[in-house]
Amino acid sequence: MNNFVYEETATMIAAGELQSFVPFGREHCRNHPNAFNLQLRELQPASELWSSDGAAGLVGSLQEVTLQERDRECWQLRKGCVGVGGEEVEFEEELYTAGNMVVWSQGSRSQASSVYKAFTVDSPVQQALWCNFAVPQNKKEEMEQTVCIVQSSCVNVHSTTGKDFISPLPFQLSNLWATKFGLLLERKNPASDALLSPPGEPLPTVFSMLHPLDEIAPVVCKPAGLFEGSRVQYVSDSTMKIVFSCCQPSIVVSYDTVQGTHSVWALRKVTHDERSTVLRCPVEPVGTPLGLMTSGFLTSHLRNVSRLDSPGGSGATGALHSHQNRIMTSSPGLHSRVHSPSISNMAALSRSHSPGMAAPSFSGAARFNTSFHTPSPRGHHSLLLSPNSTTNESVLVPEMEPIIPDLCMEQLWSETATASSHREMSSQASKVFLTSDLCENHYLCFLVESHQQLRCVKFIESNDTSQLIFASVTSIPAKDAEPLQSIDAMLVLEASGSLVLYTGVTRVSKVFVPGLLSPTFSLSNQPPHLSTPVENISTPANAASRHIRRLDEASMPSPVSELRGPNTKHHEASFLEDYTFQQATSYIHALRDPVCNRVTLELSNGTMLRISIPEIATSELGKVCTHTHTRVLVKWYNIYNAPGGPSAHAEWNLFVTCFMTLMGYNTERLAWTRNLHFEVPLSPVIAAKKARPSDGGSDEVGDYCVGYRDVSWHKWHCSIIVAWLDSSAPLFHHIPALFYVLHLLYQELQLDELQRAGASSLVCLLQQLARDLQLEEYVDLYWRDYPSLISSFTETQIGQMQRPSFLKAEPPSMFSWLSSCLRGEEVLPFPFLPGICQRTRLLVLSYALYIVGDENATSTDVSKYLAKLSAGECVCLNNVRSTAVVGPGFTLKDLESVPFGVALPIREAIYRCREQPCSDWSEEVCLLIGRQDLTRQAHKMTLAKDKAVSPPTTTEADEEEDGMSDIIQEVTGLIWSQDLRVHEVRRLLQSSRPVRVSVVQLPEVSDHEYIEEKENKLLQLCQRTMALPVGRGLFTLFSYHPVPTEPLPVPKLNLTGRAPPRNTMVDLNSGNIDVPPNMTSWSSFHNGVAAGLKIAPASQVDSAWIAYNKPKSPELANEYAGFLMALGLNGHLTKLATLNIHDYLTKGHEMTSIGLLLGVASAKLGTMDMSITRLLSIHIPALLPPTSTELDVPHNVQVAAVVGIGLVYQGTGHRHNAEVLLAEIGRPPGPEMEYCTDRESYSLAAGLALGMVCLGHGSNLIGMTDLNVPEQLYQYMVGGHRRAQAGANRERHKSPSYQIKEGDTINVDVTCPGATLALAMIYLKTNNRSIADWLKAPDTMFLLDFIKPEFLLLRTLARCIIMWDEILPNAAWVSSNLPQIIQENIGNASVSEDMNLETLVQAHDYIIAGACMAVGFRFAGSANSDAFDCLYKFARRFMKGLTPAAAAVTGHYNLHTCLSMILLSLSMVMAGSGNLKVLQLCRFLHKRTSGEMIYGFHMAHHMALGLLFLGGGRYTLSTSNSAIAALLCALYPHFPAHSTDNRYHLQALRHLAVLAAEPRLLVPVDVDSLKPCYALLEVTYKETQWYEETTVELMAPTMLPELHLLKRVMPGDSLIQMPNLPVCLTLRSILSRDGVLYVKLRAGQLPYKDDPQGWKSLLASTVNHRNSGVRAFKPEAISTFTSEPALVSFAEFFCKASDGMKHDTLTLFSAMLYECVTQESPEMLPTYIAIEQAVGALRRSDLPQTFPLWQMRLVVELWDSRVLRGPTSRNGALLTSEFLPVMKNMMDVTLDNWLTGEGRRQVGLGACHALVAPKRLPTCR
Repeated sequence: MNNFVYEETATMIAAGELQSFVPFGREHCRNHPNAFNLQLRELQPASELWSSDGAAGLVGSLQEVTLQERDRECWQLRKGCVGVGGEEVEFEEELYTAGNMVVWSQGSRSQASSVYKAFTVDSPVQQALWCNFAVPQNKKEEMEQTVCIVQSSCVNVHSTTGKDFISPLPFQLSNLWATKFGLLLERKNPASDALLSPPGEPLPTVFSMLHPLDEIAPVVCKPAGLFEGSRVQYVSDSTMKIVFSCCQPSIVVSYDTVQGTHSVWALRKVTHDERSTVLRCPVEPVGTPLGLMTSGFLTSHLRNVSRLDSPGGSGATGALHSHQNRIMTSSPGLHSRVHSPSISNMAALSRSHSPGMAAPSFSGAARFNTSFHTPSPRGHHSLLLSPNSTTNESVLVPEMEPIIPDLCMEQLWSETATASSHREMSSQASKVFLTSDLCENHYLCFLVESHQQLRCVKFIESNDTSQLIFASVTSIPAKDAEPLQSIDAMLVLEASGSLVLYTGVTRVSKVFVPGLLSPTFSLSNQPPHLSTPVENISTPANAASRHIRRLDEASMPSPVSELRGPNTKHHEASFLEDYTFQQATSYIHALRDPVCNRVTLELSNGTMLRISIPEIATSELGKVCTHTHTRVLVKWYNIYNAPGGPSAHAEWNLFVTCFMTLMGYNTERLAWTRNLHFEVPLSPVIAAKKARPSDGGSDEVGDYCVGYRDVSWHKWHCSIIVAWLDSSAPLFHHIPALFYVLHLLYQELQLDELQRAGASSLVCLLQQLARDLQLEEYVDLYWRDYPSLISSFTETQIGQMQRPSFLKAEPPSMFSWLSSCLRGEEVLPFPFLPGICQRTRLLVLSYALYIVGDENATSTDVSKYLAKLSAGECVCLNNVRSTAVVGPGFTLKDLESVPFGVALPIREAIYRCREQPCSDWSEEVCLLIGRQDLTRQAHKMTLAKDKAVSPPTTTEADEEEDGMSDIIQEVTGLIWSQDLRVHEVRRLLQSSRPVRVSVVQLPEVSDHEYIEEKENKLLQLCQRTMALPVGRGLFTLFSYHPVPTEPLPVPKLNLTGRAPPRNTMVDLNSGNIDVPPNMTSWSSFHNGVAAGLKIAPASQVDSAWIAYNKPKSPELANEYAGFLMALGLNGHLTKLATLNIHDYLTKGHEMTSIGLLLGVASAKLGTMDMSITRLLSIHIPALLPPTSTELDVPHNVQVAAVVGIGLVYQGTGHRHNAEVLLAEIGRPPGPEMEYCTDRESYSLAAGLALGMVCLGHGSNLIGMTDLNVPEQLYQYMVGGHRRAQAGANRERHKSPSYQIKEGDTINVDVTCPGATLALAMIYLKTNNRSIADWLKAPDTMFLLDFIKPEFLLLRTLARCIIMWDEILPNAAWVSSNLPQIIQENIGNASVSEDMNLETLVQAHDYIIAGACMAVGFRFAGSANSDAFDCLYKFARRFMKGLTPAAAAVTGHYNLHTCLSMILLSLSMVMAGSGNLKVLQLCRFLHKRTSGEMIYGFHMAHHMALGLLFLGGGRYTLSTSNSAIAALLCALYPHFPAHSTDNRYHLQALRHLAVLAAEPRLLVPVDVDSLKPCYALLEVTYKETQWYEETTVELMAPTMLPELHLLKRVMPGDSLIQMPNLPVCLTLRSILSRDGVLYVKLRAGQLPYKDDPQGWKSLLASTVNHRNSGVRAFKPEAISTFTSEPALVSFAEFFCKASDGMKHDTLTLFSAMLYECVTQESPEMLPTYIAIEQAVGALRRSDLPQTFPLWQMRLVVELWDSRVLRGPTSRNGALLTSEFLPVMKNMMDVTLDNWLTGEGRRQVGLGACHALVAPKRLPTCR
């Protein structure tokens, strides 16, 4: 009896963290001005309403709400988790529903609840739940978290990412269930479906929705039958109600309202066969109880059902429906329905598992009506439908396409139907949940409230884990229950009102809730009724036929088995006794909302309390030990969590005592356990104690053994009292197995520095067990490990125990095993426990991989090194895989806690891998070897703009408005660190501030004239201001990532001025001077393009954002047109919806059409996209059918469309387009002034487009021989008779122009430029000499007079780029392009009279300019010094020629045109380099604003400036065919005379230069500081015909050459670590992501910024000579050659002379530091210190354990193995200095002294033997 009482007292545990609970959403809804609150107000008594103020009245109204009204609110809680700072933070989420509102809130113990999302819908919410939908992304499915809100006619789905969906419902819902695949919808059954459905074809009742956008599909089911051919059919049984659904495992529980049984179904995707079976629908004989539905009828019903029973339409109910005729006889076995298992054969086996007592719940019927936990069918909310409506026609709808089912329910298990099942309908489960016990057995539990029973069905996974097998059913008496997931338990409310904790079906203890008196003191410890599998198993045939091992009592964690007394009472009895007592106080009425280990108690007075059930153990050692012994858990839990129980402080002592008691020891008589100090007595008295708050004991490792320390560590004698073992103890038979498990745990703890104190606590328990089991070897091992703890021993009696086979005489020792590995001896597999000995496993496999050198150690040969222990047997281990160097989950942090001797070989492996990593290693491995640069490189990261770096000259406001603030200053600061050239460029290109208009007023000038003078001067300056945006767009190219919620900032184009000295405003709108109309239209367009080009291609831009940027005012329409073009150039316009494009084009705004057409064409470059082709063709009359209506398309839009065709068909050689464009070059002027104005730009555009279509094809124009393209172009170039128009264009050009009389000849002035450039592009880089000779400049004065000088420039350029390989970067080659006549006469003093000097000089200048342009194209973006010198020389020559005398001969316009072209050529060569000399030229020309400097020249100069700093120095130009075509369009050498001039060349085409830009800047980023830094790179060029393979050193950030010229890129010195980059996709992808190359600074090195010459780092390498190195090394100077914070701190605190520091120690620490710095291994510093401490402790005889000696032994053995392999392997070793031999020598001397007797006086003999046990350390060579 004594034992019995003890169990009762010990099995009362205390609940913690008691707090009252009110759903947070209720408070939020109360303050919400919605209809629900108004209803609450109406519920108030009138008197109270008048007397109270608003707030108090509302509170009063809530208190008066009756149960029915309160039923409108419901809520559910779940666990939420979010990662904060690398750690996961847990919180609770609540979903609260009331009226039309749903509130999703979050809160935790440490943080107050807050609303996460709140939703208000139109009609009352019927149900709200969380659901995850699978969304396919990148061949993987990602889960999208959503909240689903059910209204009467639709389901609203709101995702956490902000997407909203509304899915209309075709029928009324009775319930909605969240599953793994999406939603399950349960149709509300009308009174009957009989009249609606054909005979024997009921409508489906369960439907699925896999995504809110998917169609609702019926679910099919596969019932389990005893006979083969249990067929697939729709779920159409109206008696089947779903009561539970679960995602993991994917199951559904249903209840049969007629049979009164529950069934479990697996929910899965439907297979192809099942789908076809259901859709085929064979017609059944009439006699079958349930025919299958015809798909046509189902579809027609579903698609029309909204008219039947959804609340919106007139429904057919009552009158139409009669009760469905059931074919049921008295015997349930004769005609069982198809979906439930046949019962007839099982009837004999079945036995009722309800105990026959159905005591009514004392809370009455209301208890069942107000169950909040499961969403009940809310019939009273739905609208009643009119019974008189007679809509019968939907039945006659013809067949439609069938709806294909998505999900299938396959029956797994069903309750056996019992005779009493038909008694009442209320035996449906009111609550269903999954739980598991501490042995990881899983149970499906359902609460049958009417029987006050919790039925727990145990289930296991089949061998292939594809199926669940349901085994035994256990009934537990319960009024309510909830699972506690985090502690593998469940809380049960018994009928008596007491709370009991169960783990699985094992009763653990009662729960004492502080503040609530326990309702009964009688012991109602009734054992659960465990029925065996045979009694009531009913699984599908294939599962049932499998052999299910019978669960014997021993395998169940049931410590109460021996404690069942004869006097246990029935629950009703105990309940009736206490009923009067319970009425006096509030008692627990129900449980709800379990999250982790917290649960809510509903009390009878309506209040709610939230309690938490304590964890199993709080300290690390306690957790590990308890997990190794699941049998101990229940007993331990009761003792540990007794009311007013111990703090964490004494947890270990409690555990040992509990554990040994269970094994049969009398702990009172055992001396060492008697000495354990406890804060509380072990046997709590029976009186109900008040809970005492925790003592706040620390969980740290050091506190585990406080109990031991109190008794002192040494000399624990097992006293003479012999502890007799009780052989009837529950764990007595398992002592050997338990001992072995604890031994393996002891080995595991020794491998963790942080847990080693736990190992020393464990060793006392182990040695006691080892002695009792007479395992001498084990006792010896423990004695050797801890000689000071274990001094002597006596033998005790050993009982009859089961000795397992794996318990060998020789104890497994981890250190011995590792030592054998290092010595190269044969090793046996080391035993390990999965889930517990993880570190053992990882280290064993690491040694096998690295020391033994077995490459298959982690794959096929695992069983050679590891023996896995499971379920009491030793099995070989296969299929354990780990990756690369060390196994999964092994991090550097883990390595820090591995003992230094064990870790050293792994550190060495890492050290070697760090130098030569593989490119395909995973992120974890790169982190492990300390190469974060490789890891970061794998993450596609770009440089973030650092706004903190602001230029010194401008304020924040100015910086924002000039549109150039997004250049990444950190990078430009590294590239141009010596000066402020970037700020100068910003100053030159800014157009958002007024210009300075300085005009001196002469005495004779009147004020009015002076004002006019100022305005005329401003007008000249405005020509420059309007040209600036073209350059600014190139300068800020791709530098900005827009925020999706903000419009793009566009800087203003400021055309006002300020006149000094008074700073008066000068404006062009005063009316004093004539200003050209529409002067700013094109400059606004360019401004928009410049703003749009800032957007980086990698930005998040969508159609909505593009439309969002559309300005409201029409003045900004031109700017927006430019913005659209820019979006095309950076590839974002493809995201603009077709509808928007159509919308913009129909507006008829000329600029918008130009920008849009060029933009979409650029975005679809070379794709031959048909939709874009159609879009462009509408704007080109030549591409429309001859009979089509003539559209009035503006001329400039036609030009843009023609160039667009060229872009879309670039390089395709498309025959039809080439033919049309060839004809369009020579398009004649038509009558009525058609095609008569600006013909030159159209002809040029057609020529450029033709060149792009046939780009680089040369003579290989397939299928175009009949067009004679080159001959036709030559004719256009030199003139002659016009050919007759062929084909469709004949009619169009039949009548000649009435205004322009050209006759039959070709107008060369119109057609020559386009034809010349078309020839150049078609034969680009083909080196076709015959075509090139056509383009030679004429060699006679007569012919020279016939040709425009401008055309000479074009011909020279065309000829040179055809003969691409002959272009040389020197002045001689440039001059060689001049015809002989010019060479002879220019510079000649006496020129003959028949020579026209003006013609010769102009021809000379233009040919030189053309040749210079060719050099610019050939060496674009290369920064070739020869090309630069050559072009700079010619630029200087032309600058000198700007004198009035020279200009008089050549003409200002011609000189400036040639100079502009040479300047652009210079910028092309130096693109992105920011060359200072070119910048000076640009700045000089920027300042010239006199009359001859027209708008076009300013545009050229500032384009040159933009190209020079292309993309802020991150971009340069490519020389691919496509790039050259784009540059020819953009840099056409005829610039506009004024801002609206498009006669010769469409201004918008200037921006196509962007298409030639490519990112080639490589920016090294220090992986530790994440800041750009310097790094020396070795760049190797491939061999070409001009030079051999060459390697150059470049200081990055640097612009790389074109990638096709490169062979590889490597680190140029030992300062940094970075991957070697072969020129492949890797380098391309790095450059495309802002060129970020992550590098790692080597230890002992400073960044280039701090040490540009490398002198300080050199200092470090000169001290490398070992003899003088350590002496010359001064620790205080450490910061001069390493920036590693750990080393700098160590030098500061441990290497400086101080009072307590000895000189020897100081020297030693300095030597260690020096070693780490020079060997680039800062991580070795703790190892050096640990070695020194170990040796020091040995010399001081201060070693209570031999652990440090083991570590030293492992270190020395590693060293020896290296030496044996020869000098080569020593090079890669970490310990290379004299440090180790010196330390080893000290140890040898100490051990020798001890052995010779000197030391025996210092320590005991036993300790001496133990220390020498590691067999004298091997020698170091």
